[in-house]
Amino acid sequence: MAMSVRVKIDGAGIRALLNSDELRSDLTARMERVLAAVPKENLDPRTTLELVQATHDRAVVRVVATGPRALWQETHHGYLARALDAAGGA
Repeated sequence: MAMSVRVKIDGAGIRALLNSDELRSDLTARMERVLAAVPKENLDPRTTLELVQATHDRAVVRVVATGPRALWQETHHGYLARALDAAGGA
């Protein structure tokens, strides 16, 4: 016989977890590994890479490439995508 199970989600607890300092620290460490894995010697010298942190409905950490050819370089060479893979999927 199948047994039914009732699960009650603690929305406030999940929200607190998604905005916690511990989660932000973990995400930052993961994105630092991605940033370190980017082959910077192959980038256009005008391209800059940086970590950007934000909070929307949760903690967010991104590696952002800016510069006149940053999008073209990622489209044609996939430096950030490859760095993400090299960092173990971060």
